[in-house]
Amino acid sequence: MPPAVPLLLLPALLLLLPAARPATAPHRPTFTCGGVVSGESGFIGSEGFPGVYPPNSKCTWKITVPEGKVVVLSFRYLDLESDNLCRYDFVDIYSGHANGQRIGRFCGTVKPGALVSSSNKMLVQMTSDANTAGSGFIAKFSAAEPHERGDQYCGGRLEKPSGSFHTPNWPERDYPAGVSCSWHIVAPKNQLIELKFEKFDVERDNYCRYDYVAVFNGGEINDAKRIGKYCGDSPPAPILSEKNELLVQFLSDLSLTADGFIGHYKFRPKKLLRTTALPTTTTVPATSTVKPTVALCQQKCKRSGTLESNYCSSNFVITGTVITAVTRAGSLHATISIINVYKEGNLAIQQAGKNMSAKILVVCKQCPLIRRGLNYIIMGQVEEDGRGKVFPNSFVMSFKTKNSKILNALKNKTCQN
Repeated sequence: MPPAVPLLLLPALLLLLPAARPATAPHRPTFTCGGVVSGESGFIGSEGFPGVYPPNSKCTWKITVPEGKVVVLSFRYLDLESDNLCRYDFVDIYSGHANGQRIGRFCGTVKPGALVSSSNKMLVQMTSDANTAGSGFIAKFSAAEPHERGDQYCGGRLEKPSGSFHTPNWPERDYPAGVSCSWHIVAPKNQLIELKFEKFDVERDNYCRYDYVAVFNGGEINDAKRIGKYCGDSPPAPILSEKNELLVQFLSDLSLTADGFIGHYKFRPKKLLRTTALPTTTTVPATSTVKPTVALCQQKCKRSGTLESNYCSSNFVITGTVITAVTRAGSLHATISIINVYKEGNLAIQQAGKNMSAKILVVCKQCPLIRRGLNYIIMGQVEEDGRGKVFPNSFVMSFKTKNSKILNALKNKTCQN
């Protein structure tokens, strides 16, 4: 017969027993993969939220609010695999249901501000790959009056030959938290767009993860056409569009804010600007696939020039530690744990907690020679998929702390095309 429970322990044991089930359990919504929703307001969420969302899925939600209104979508929670280009798991937001303009792509855990459609319809699509997952998202949609101003709504289509745009509250006070603005600048077919920021102050972060301005060639958010992503208190260099459309996106998260910015644009004749194109702060030409040929890999493995002379000709400049190095088909595939980024370009930088990493391809495995566990300064080009590419003539050297001073000075340098 088991010993009796001491009376003094009875209250503590009672606390461990399950509580009596209420007569009617509270209703918890069940989120499925996509759906068609309508009304003045409501919630959508990833499949199985708050549980882990399934891999290899694509879910689409079509939202409709009453005629004459626009859809406002606000994320209450966001937890998807983090990647600076959102290539693996992501949520896309479109204005309209079919062939609509994409107004945002999001991943990671930083919630964007309110997203506003241009009509009474919005499409939300979540895509996941086979690997790392999270809890997904939950978002509230609601109907609002079109062209409603105030802190949460900004952006629009700009078609005049010249004009300005700025963050909400400019210049009286800081921009608000939780804002998403998209300005679509459209010039006539035979003209280009010149864009300059007069004043600029957006929450600083080495990777512009929280508040940022992104500028794209064309009329939609497309990572392959992104000219640059900017934050901090230094205005970007003047920007010139490739064709007759630019999209400027501003997002702030739900924490720190700053003064904001004002930008000015004007249309320019295409012919005149062929010889007078202005430099942009990030130029990331797509690099063609180069295989390790005998002629290429027999070059002398000796870097030429200096940090300064190689900085502008490189798409990316980072310092980091080699954490993996695998040889395949004569090339070396390496993962670099990043110490610092001095020039990002379109290099895909992945984040796991506070750790940042990037994948690079050393085209000729022995040239330049890099070893696992050592620290390097790496300069190179960027492939279309965001992977860094290092050729025998790329500038790679061992990283010492004393190199940081000159790299920090180069980071503030404006490169001329």
